[in-house]
Amino acid sequence: MREREDDWTALMRAAISGDGAAYHRLLKAVTPVLRAAAKRGLARAGQPVDQSEDIVQDILLAVHLKRHTWDANAPFAPWLFAIARNKLIDSLRRRGRRVFVNIDDFAEVLPGEAAPETAPATEVAAQLQSLPVRQRQVLQSIAVESASIKDTAKKFAMSEGAVRVALHRGLASLTAKLREH
Repeated sequence: MREREDDWTALMRAAISGDGAAYHRLLKAVTPVLRAAAKRGLARAGQPVDQSEDIVQDILLAVHLKRHTWDANAPFAPWLFAIARNKLIDSLRRRGRRVFVNIDDFAEVLPGEAAPETAPATEVAAQLQSLPVRQRQVLQSIAVESASIKDTAKKFAMSEGAVRVALHRGLASLTAKLREH
């Protein structure tokens, strides 16, 4: 392993000095290792491993674009694996905390569930009208009209923080009122 890392470091030094063939050999040598690491990282996170190639390409692109930041007096592998770790984390963050499970595997096991009870639209509308005006306006803008917090803030001449507070308080009040009924 140490020999491999020394080879990578030597190839990167040559590549930085302008040796295109060394750079090609380096990328060819690190790609299978990066692919395996990306698959392991995705599997640990409960994500489909077939997405690993996208992560590998992101890593290789970052290595190419940031190669000038590598310290030629330092070993190459830690620098490479730091980029790989960050790109994997970025990819997982973009995906969110979804876990992919094939539902067909559980079709016989899952009982049919009744839909949760929801309040009729007229009751929600009535309770919405009982909220303070600013909370009602913010809820209407964001929840009904699908406006962003930024747009809502501009629309009502409020700060974005004030919009968030009004939204939170309005939702909490509305939820409490609907639970009472």
